[in-house]
Amino acid sequence: MEIARRGVALILSGPSGVGKSTLKNALVGGEFAFEFSVSCTTRSPRGGEVDGVDYHFVDHELFERHLAAEEFLEHANVHGNFYGTLRSEVEARVMAGRDLLLDIDVQGAQQIKKLASSEPWGAFMTYVFVGPPSMAELEKRLRARNTDSDAVIARRLDGARDEMACWRDYDFLIVNDDMQQAIAELQGLVRAERVRPMRLLTENPW
Repeated sequence: MEIARRGVALILSGPSGVGKSTLKNALVGGEFAFEFSVSCTTRSPRGGEVDGVDYHFVDHELFERHLAAEEFLEHANVHGNFYGTLRSEVEARVMAGRDLLLDIDVQGAQQIKKLASSEPWGAFMTYVFVGPPSMAELEKRLRARNTDSDAVIARRLDGARDEMACWRDYDFLIVNDDMQQAIAELQGLVRAERVRPMRLLTENPW
């Protein structure tokens, strides 16, 4: 029996190269039918990226207007480019029972968690950190992508150490040693989150 409920807003964090993209794809569409929260950014589109699908590509002026109007749940300056998650991407969908996936870094997750403590939708957020089995394995995966210089890889590894120090701030930890196992763990926790009593919109399920 399916009972009307609030949505699951799942925040997925973890260092670059840990496998978040594959995990995200395991929830979008199919049985789980998660929607993806599209962030705003002031950076230019990369090859193949589509406005409104990968990001909302905006100029600095529009980003500043959103910021001044307090329309972001979180925002950050990353290497000179600004990124932010709009309230409109999250609040209404979660309260209407739609499941939403947010790929947010540790800094952004901390901002959302602080804000969520005083918002009606805050109780329906689920925070998941994805980590590698070791730093050596993470470096191996980053090098296997063959897309970054040694300097960029070193910077990513330094950032990963800082991010991984925050894993206890999350509701769940998935160590991605085996991708199929990591997918199974993520899908299992989603199934459990969907039937938490505080999320269900009924006085009596019987």
